[in-house]
Amino acid sequence: MTNLYTVSWSGGKDSCFAHWKAISQGLKVSYLLNVVEKNTTRSMSHGLDNRLISLQAKVIGLPILQQEVTWETYEVEFKSALGEIKSKGITGLVTGDIYLQEHKDWTDSVCAEVGIKSVLPLWGMNTTQLLTDFINAGFKSIVVSVKAEFFNREWLGRQVDNNLAMELGKLAEKSNVDPCGEAGEFHTFVYDGQSFQRPIRLGHAVPILKDDRWFLDIQEFSLA
Repeated sequence: MTNLYTVSWSGGKDSCFAHWKAISQGLKVSYLLNVVEKNTTRSMSHGLDNRLISLQAKVIGLPILQQEVTWETYEVEFKSALGEIKSKGITGLVTGDIYLQEHKDWTDSVCAEVGIKSVLPLWGMNTTQLLTDFINAGFKSIVVSVKAEFFNREWLGRQVDNNLAMELGKLAEKSNVDPCGEAGEFHTFVYDGQSFQRPIRLGHAVPILKDDRWFLDIQEFSLA
């Protein structure tokens, strides 16, 4: 019997790279799982339009379950979504966690309760090297959310390339910013790469300040 996996999908570089790493290691990924903030149609943390996430799934060629949650119901609803996907034959969950132990512990616990395996292809990697590997693998992404205490709005929409990686490396030397944004310092959206059958074209976008974060509201997008 072939083990089948779903990827915890945010639309950003880490979940995308974890998906690609899992496939490269021979895992059969057949589903994506995305969590959406109830009543806003926006993905949690990244603040992306759920239709944009659906478009990613389309060009990757995988079905996606977009589970509506609130921060209060997150764990319960996430387990419910995993249970639903498990009923379709999924035996494991792939995540893009890198080094935060509390995130790994939570993932391991949730998967154990549902009765599936947790897989973390990026776990323990050096984050500077990981970002470089992601870029060198040919993935294309932009910055879509940043913490205002570390970044200004000018970072929104920037390409995640070697120049950006160098700036993040210098910033990491004098602050608590992780080069991969592992603690939520920034988030990204991937619009092209080895996993994509065709690129996503991004159009008009508007910067929005909400609480302590800048978000890029991408209002126009289509298949290239």
